[in-house]
Amino acid sequence: MLKVRVRDNSIQIGKHFSVDFQRTLRITDDGNTYPLPPGLGRFPVFKVEDYASKVPASWREHGGVFIPMYQREALWLNFNGAYWRPNAVKIAVGKINAISGKEWDQELKAEEQDYIVCPDQPWLDGINAGDGYIRQFVAMPLGMGYTVEGQVTGREEFGGIQIIVYDPKPGIFPDEQPDYRMDHLMLCESAVMSPPCCGEMGLAAGGKMKQSIYPDEYGIETWDQANYGRVYVHIVNSMMFRDITGLEPPPTPISAKTYTEYGFPWFDFLDEEKGDVSASGILSKVKSVKEMDKEKGFAPQQDDSSVEIPENQVKKIKLDPESVIDGKW
Repeated sequence: MLKVRVRDNSIQIGKHFSVDFQRTLRITDDGNTYPLPPGLGRFPVFKVEDYASKVPASWREHGGVFIPMYQREALWLNFNGAYWRPNAVKIAVGKINAISGKEWDQELKAEEQDYIVCPDQPWLDGINAGDGYIRQFVAMPLGMGYTVEGQVTGREEFGGIQIIVYDPKPGIFPDEQPDYRMDHLMLCESAVMSPPCCGEMGLAAGGKMKQSIYPDEYGIETWDQANYGRVYVHIVNSMMFRDITGLEPPPTPISAKTYTEYGFPWFDFLDEEKGDVSASGILSKVKSVKEMDKEKGFAPQQDDSSVEIPENQVKKIKLDPESVIDGKW
């Protein structure tokens, strides 16, 4: 199996793949599709085994790591990989596949691609809920029915994020970086709910964001499904985090409205040529946090008024840094 390590608040799986969890703006859930929000720094990552006497027994069974989040805070997954040797990666939230919406299955699926390939997939900001867009990952407590897991399965027992990474089969790609392009590293930058589990959280669906899930250009036979590494990422609220570690969690980010008013940039990734995996019929039916609030009769818990983003605040990011963008003539 591929080794899993925590380094500088990033999880490295195998020799060439790593993922970190970026703090970010919670985008407005107003029906509009927004560009990519910024990364506001990595969430701190802690190993379960280092706090074994203070974490729930189920954590010791699952192993892995944990990160702190505030209720209704958003995150995105930032991937890093070597351009000469890609990996296949499956991601689940509460053991629900974030690409297909199916319940956790370790086997890669070819007929309905349920994984990403890194490179070139640079990040994942939410569940694959629409053609050309995702619904943002937003932290919510277990036991209330808001999470993707709760809506798809009718129960909330796992929470967190599950990640498994597969190496390619031997001989398809070089093990070491080729001599050419030595300076280049590709940045794959009515169910009965369970009772609340202390301060444990899962991921629910937030606002809509423009983002594609790239089809596997290599084919499923490329991946060695016997050679993998995996990690269980538990999510805890601020109170439980303090109880376990004795530390203070990071401060909450500013709102999307305030961020925009200060003139800070949003981002548009120019990747249309890569294509897009079809939207999940299961995940497209998952209700957002705002919709769940309304269904449960709760008053609005956040400001979801529309945010007008000036065109000059949306920075274009190229998949190929050598490509040329056309403009207005």
